[in-house]
Amino acid sequence: MIDIYLTDIDDQNKLKQIDEFQKGSWIHLEAPTHEEIERISRKLAIPLDFLKDALDEEEVSRIDREDDATLIIVDYPYVEYDERDKIHVYQTRPIGMVITSDYVVTVCGEHTPIIDFFTSKRVREFYTYKHTRFALQFLSVISSFYIRYLMQIDRLTIEIEEQLRASMRNKEIYRLMALEKSLVYFATSLRSGQMILRKLTSGYYVKMYSEDQDLLDDVIIEIAQAIEMTEVYSNILSSMMDAFGSIISNNLNVVMKKLTSITILISLPTLITGFYGMNINGLPLATHDAGTLIVFIGMAILVIVLAIIFRRGNLL
Repeated sequence: MIDIYLTDIDDQNKLKQIDEFQKGSWIHLEAPTHEEIERISRKLAIPLDFLKDALDEEEVSRIDREDDATLIIVDYPYVEYDERDKIHVYQTRPIGMVITSDYVVTVCGEHTPIIDFFTSKRVREFYTYKHTRFALQFLSVISSFYIRYLMQIDRLTIEIEEQLRASMRNKEIYRLMALEKSLVYFATSLRSGQMILRKLTSGYYVKMYSEDQDLLDDVIIEIAQAIEMTEVYSNILSSMMDAFGSIISNNLNVVMKKLTSITILISLPTLITGFYGMNINGLPLATHDAGTLIVFIGMAILVIVLAIIFRRGNLL
């Protein structure tokens, strides 16, 4: 799918969708076909690989330049619901931006709300013909999504912690493992984004303007904040996994200790009655008229005494 947008000349607060390529327009490719990619490549004189690379889910974040075209590939965060494990999974996917002197082209393999932020004009002072500002705003919106999802992960971590205190089920452990894995993806992608931002500031790939300096500083701060949040939450999750692993191991030891004590209490009467059931002569009280009752009372007293000893020793 190919969508073409252009800032309205009469009212620059509006973004209109057009049918033809015009200088200063923004072309968005969403899950494009091979024919659409080739058409854009020929029409806008963009290297074909620039457009294809952004659709490769294994593509790493990078910035490249060839002739008049500059390619920026960054990872954006997304969340999906895993029906099998009944958990939310946070991951990253690549999205590409190709900047030329006349056009800006964005490419992604599927729909993302990041593009909606621009098409719905929720980004302040967004103009399709200001390419450098567009690139910085693009990175800023992606950074804000990272921060948003990191806050969601923090809330989920607190929720899972409360559930673990009550249940200690494997399901909660798996959810923590999924969140920890997500933070690894986030950390890797954010560091790559920070590297791209440093390269952009050099002015080699895109021309930097003085009026965009404040925006550039904001993006640098946002990415640094997201990286710091990721590291903090990752450390918290790692500590929680270790702590709950120790708690589960300790609970297992407590259960085994109690089961062992109960086994001893149960086996004692069994041992005594086993001797008397062997019809061996000479056993105490074997010929006494009330021998069975006396032996039974003696076993009960012995079991009660042992139970009291185990209880005082915190074995029950």
